[in-house]
Amino acid sequence: MMATTLSPAAFAISALSSSPLKAKRHNNSASFYSQTPFRYNPLSARPSIPRKASWVRATVLQDQEEKVVVEESFPAKTSADDGGKGGGNEPPESSSLESWVIKLEQSVNIFLTDSVIKVLDTLYHDRHYARFFVLETIARVPYFAFISVLHLYESFGWWRKADYLKVHFAESWNEMHHLLIMEELGGNAWWVDRFLAQHIAVAYYFMTVFMYALSPRMAYHFSECVENHAYETYDKFIKAQGEELKTSPAPEVAVKYYTGGDLYLFDEFQTSRVPNTRRPKIENLYDVFVNIRDDEAEHCKTMKACQTHGNLRSPHSYAEDASEDDSACVPPQTDCQGIVDGIKKSVTSPPVKQDI
Repeated sequence: MMATTLSPAAFAISALSSSPLKAKRHNNSASFYSQTPFRYNPLSARPSIPRKASWVRATVLQDQEEKVVVEESFPAKTSADDGGKGGGNEPPESSSLESWVIKLEQSVNIFLTDSVIKVLDTLYHDRHYARFFVLETIARVPYFAFISVLHLYESFGWWRKADYLKVHFAESWNEMHHLLIMEELGGNAWWVDRFLAQHIAVAYYFMTVFMYALSPRMAYHFSECVENHAYETYDKFIKAQGEELKTSPAPEVAVKYYTGGDLYLFDEFQTSRVPNTRRPKIENLYDVFVNIRDDEAEHCKTMKACQTHGNLRSPHSYAEDASEDDSACVPPQTDCQGIVDGIKKSVTSPPVKQDI
């Protein structure tokens, strides 16, 4: 009886004592931006949201989302505390300067993206698969650059957070399979296309490394622009060639990637979705390009979320936190009947004689 009375209090004390440890685990994300030596000041940090509230909010968003929509990039200032008007403790001059810097960064990114798009439109006006091959070779480069810089910061002891590395690796894994699909469709048949794509990728890598070290926010916005262009390109292609694509078989690599047994990494890069909620069906080439287009939309959302520091978390971490909270609140099951039977047996059984 006494054990039964004390157990709720013990679990309450256990839950209270463990909460600082969980909070400490998630407070390292802001140090990434605060300890980066070559950068402009990033956007204001969002207030922390309870894990269960985040899980419920993600589920509601998933239920309401019927179509994949690419949202525009962050406004000049985003903060849940001030409604986008700047922090209450920041001087007006600092807020105005930061807004001007953000606008400058985004203007440079848009100019660079438009310049590359004009070159691709000129070279690949009617060669779709070759254009897609070049796009996918370029699109996965930023994630390599992000991971390289993040590993460098870890080596220096400036910042350590597994979520960014996990999500960016999952994004590069997704883009790599897009590239494999385009190669199977013959997009890399010409030597000049391979030469152009690979050399642009090398230059793009070093540019992204420098940009990410200078301003992670700017680098993420540039990658968002690239992914947004990829989404629009695939969307136009599907609308123009949809009927023909429905009569073509799906590449084997696409079937294995989208319908394979282990889809952990497929869920990992989709940070706006609850894991296990998107499971594509691949029946023909049309389904393949629809899913590639939807993947690019998910990349856009993830890159948008990254532009606010501390705003990126692995989608699987919410499920892990929810399970931890549930296990902390539910008392462990005790085999009471087994204990009672053991007590009865010890009382009724005769004493054992021992030789002296």
